[in-house]
Amino acid sequence: MTPPSPALPETLVPAFARGTRLQHDKVRDQWIVQAPERAFLADPIAAEILKRVDGQTSLQTIIDTLAADFAAPREVISGDVLAMVASLAERQVLIWKA
Repeated sequence: MTPPSPALPETLVPAFARGTRLQHDKVRDQWIVQAPERAFLADPIAAEILKRVDGQTSLQTIIDTLAADFAAPREVISGDVLAMVASLAERQVLIWKA
């Protein structure tokens, strides 16, 4: 479990940066984040989070939906989601809409 990031409010709305997207590679059955001149393999947990990043849904809603869909403790989901989106924002894969 990753501890929650106190510096990242759940009211933020993540979006993929320009030229960056989540794509499913059907041949390898693998989710990939495509970015200019780089790509990241998304593990199944990261893919479930990133599938919900649409530039309109807040982190709070993403966390609540994941906690309900996987019947997992919200604080565990929150810590993992906030840590992952913060890391991807630092690498300029995600941006904040609000």
